[in-house]
Amino acid sequence: MPRSQTKKNAILEEATKLFSEHGYWDTSISDISQATGVADGTIFYHFHSKEELFLAVLKNFKEKLISAFSNHLNNHEFETGMDMLEGVISFYLAQANKMEKRFFLLHRHHYYQIAAHNPNCWQQLEEIYSSLIDIFEQAIHIGQQDRSMKTVDASKKAFLIFTLVDGIVRFNTYKLYRADAIYDELIDSCRSMLQSSTN
Repeated sequence: MPRSQTKKNAILEEATKLFSEHGYWDTSISDISQATGVADGTIFYHFHSKEELFLAVLKNFKEKLISAFSNHLNNHEFETGMDMLEGVISFYLAQANKMEKRFFLLHRHHYYQIAAHNPNCWQQLEEIYSSLIDIFEQAIHIGQQDRSMKTVDASKKAFLIFTLVDGIVRFNTYKLYRADAIYDELIDSCRSMLQSSTN
């Protein structure tokens, strides 16, 4: 990997950590420069502004998360759509633990305040959520085809289940409640909403 790309990746990683821990407004380019050991000018060479760097951080998180899901789904075979949904839920909870700092980017309120006035920020956040909800919806469609799930509005149920799972992740992220302590109840709730009466 070229040295400039290595530096760029290091800047992205450290910016992710600082934006997650301290927020956008309380993180300066100087903070990132000090943490990475590169000059302010080097950061501005790769990213023309702090806003551009923040958007790159969001895009990088989106790509890593969606790539992780894609690899997981490609490397696992599920007997039914219900099995797939449960697998997706488990994997999402695992990624929330593995990528905890990055998930702060989704859970800090003031990033949505930024997004309200910044179409590019809004687009990145929307694409992250849309991509994840689409995976949940795909599992429901498969479940309806194999009859492991009853006929429901797949789009609305996917949205509802995702918000339920993500809500638990938020509690876990802020150390208010452990996600694994309520995992069985979460799966039972999803089955109650979706499981076909023939199963």
